[in-house]
Amino acid sequence: MLFWQEWWVWMIAGAVLAILEIMIPGFILLGFAVGAALTGLLLWLGVLGGSLAALVLVFAVASLVAWLVLRRVVGVRHGQVKVWNRDINDN
Repeated sequence: MLFWQEWWVWMIAGAVLAILEIMIPGFILLGFAVGAALTGLLLWLGVLGGSLAALVLVFAVASLVAWLVLRRVVGVRHGQVKVWNRDINDN
């Protein structure tokens, strides 16, 4: 069995991406982490086959949907403006 067909590989990838999201905030890697975790879960449940194309497609679609949902839930609200009170160059 190839490594991308193992459910635990996808779960570890999801955990690593989630940890990287904590270090590099921006809600970009978190969508990929959710996609990897969902792909690993579907492999574990036996819903997905082991085809690389199918796994990558599920990962891509799940990541995109997760990113869009996260962006809507915790992203910048419509009309919200970031206000800076202090410039980095001010003394």
